[in-house]
Amino acid sequence: MSRGLRHGLILTVTMAAAACRHASPPLTFVGRSSCEGCHAAEAARWRGSHHDRAMQVAGPDTVLGDFDGATFTHFGVTTTFLKKEGKFVARTDGPDGALHDYEIAYTFGVDPLQQYLIRFPDGRIQALNVCWDTRSRRWFHLYPNEPVPHDDILHWTGIYQNWNDMCAECHSTGVVKGYDRAKDTFQTTFSEIDVSCEACHGPGSRHVALKGNGGLVVTLQDPATWIMDATTGIAKRSQPRALHTEVEACGRCHARRGVVSRDYVYGRPLMDTHRVSLLTPGTYYADGQIQDEDYEYGSFSQSKMYAAGVTCTDCHDPHTSKTLPGNGACAKCHDPARFDVPAHHHHAAGSTCTSCHMPTTTYMVVHARHDHGFKVPRPDLSAKTGAPNVCARCHPDQPSRWWWRPKPPHWSETIAGGRADPMAAAPALAALIGDGTQPAIVRATALTLTRDVRVEAAALADRDPLVRDAAVLTLAEAPPATRGPLLAPLASDPIRTVRIDAGRALVGTPDAPRGASALEEWKRSQQDEADRPEAHLNLCALDEELGDLDAADRECRAAIRITPRSPAGYVNLADVHRAAGREADVDATLRAGLAVAPDSAALWHALGLALVRQRRPEEALEALHKATQLEPGDARFAEVYRIAKSELSSP
Repeated sequence: MSRGLRHGLILTVTMAAAACRHASPPLTFVGRSSCEGCHAAEAARWRGSHHDRAMQVAGPDTVLGDFDGATFTHFGVTTTFLKKEGKFVARTDGPDGALHDYEIAYTFGVDPLQQYLIRFPDGRIQALNVCWDTRSRRWFHLYPNEPVPHDDILHWTGIYQNWNDMCAECHSTGVVKGYDRAKDTFQTTFSEIDVSCEACHGPGSRHVALKGNGGLVVTLQDPATWIMDATTGIAKRSQPRALHTEVEACGRCHARRGVVSRDYVYGRPLMDTHRVSLLTPGTYYADGQIQDEDYEYGSFSQSKMYAAGVTCTDCHDPHTSKTLPGNGACAKCHDPARFDVPAHHHHAAGSTCTSCHMPTTTYMVVHARHDHGFKVPRPDLSAKTGAPNVCARCHPDQPSRWWWRPKPPHWSETIAGGRADPMAAAPALAALIGDGTQPAIVRATALTLTRDVRVEAAALADRDPLVRDAAVLTLAEAPPATRGPLLAPLASDPIRTVRIDAGRALVGTPDAPRGASALEEWKRSQQDEADRPEAHLNLCALDEELGDLDAADRECRAAIRITPRSPAGYVNLADVHRAAGREADVDATLRAGLAVAPDSAALWHALGLALVRQRRPEEALEALHKATQLEPGDARFAEVYRIAKSELSSP
């Protein structure tokens, strides 16, 4: 394949990347207008793209929904969409449950749906969960089958619909969250409202100062080309991929991940600032197919395409984000004469590769997203792993092994086995973890299913930070004398996520002083997310472990203030009371939690344990049993109830 057939070039880091934070003068965002003069063609392709229209000021040219008095009713709450004095307004239920008129400040997204953002006086910007279907031209609710009252954590005024924390980083450029914990307010800023040039290339001040002669933090340069192999009909890179910068740059926003640090440095590895989700149940199926809303990075990192050196812009134009129509993108590396024929795909001519290799799952009610795992259909694995059979989408009446010839073993069988019975699967898990030819996300997932200290210790030296971090987190449960010497060296790991997790895991070990700096970094990472209840609960657990029960109490109460209907804050606060010997407060806290979350198995389980300590066996058994009824699949709840029933029941 010639260089001209390659759709895009991978992102590589310039010398400026390592010095991004420390350059003199500091690198700053200069805006798209500084780029367009020299890069007019790229700017023209970008204009009108999903990145360009990721977020826009609300106005006649940007609002796509029907605001001419249209109404939408969801579980008794009617939202009316109006125009008042030239402004777009939604009359809907606010945080007090009453109807109010809210001005639309921004539009969010453009296809296949558009959301609307509303600004509050404290700087919070919230996303309405009544959205506009831009294709069918109708209003719909993101949670169509469940009520979302004003005090529910999923209500549009709640934390999970908060733009400042949940959305801004990926819909705008140069975002600074600007949360003030003391005032509980936001002053979020961005250099540009949409996903513009510097969102991918980094701050451009040096590039502009040098008049385009270098200086970009991240640039498009790659000496490799794709060359068609006439024997296999599949193209290969002319040289191995040395860096993963492009995929990880895209992964910042196209991954299921959490934020470790807001101090993002362009060109640095993704895990320096973000924690990538593994193939956990409910998020991914055992074979890695998307289950919950997983975006693209986690799937793509499992794929043979990724292993072969394919990057995002090999398929997507880096400025329009579009792919070639039909099977055009696939044909660039897979000879159509060999692969785009019925002899290969067993369907009529004209079938699309994506139907079998990139099946879609619909999220946000109307958004069908392709699985980027590029998996070979394996109907034979469905019965073994419980993962969906892509063939059954069109052929639901056919058996799972329908016409399929035997296939080699697949790592999904080991993951499924580990999920079902980690002890029985231990040898297979150990082999998978040690197999460096397998995807890192798969090997890291296998680590979470094993409890073999020798295997975990060996994985600490893995070259992939995702695997190292999984090893750190699993070893964090080992006895202090075991984990201390093993994890101390990781407190100096070059990747922040690995480093701070090691520092946290060293608490309570003789080697804790060696992780002091990393622990301080871990604390800062939590404090930077002080608008999130999880951060307060993490700090609560640390304070409790260090014996500072007053500080632990404060952190738990902060979490409860943020999400008063979430059980976790009450469970953790009750545990702090228990550690302080205040059993009466334990009981009161758990019952306060059950008053707002009566169907929480965790709260019933914690109450049952408290009643055991209070020598109230009948009530204890009732509470523990309730937990098992609410979550029958939780093995721990079932085992505790079984033991309690055996020991507490009257003869």
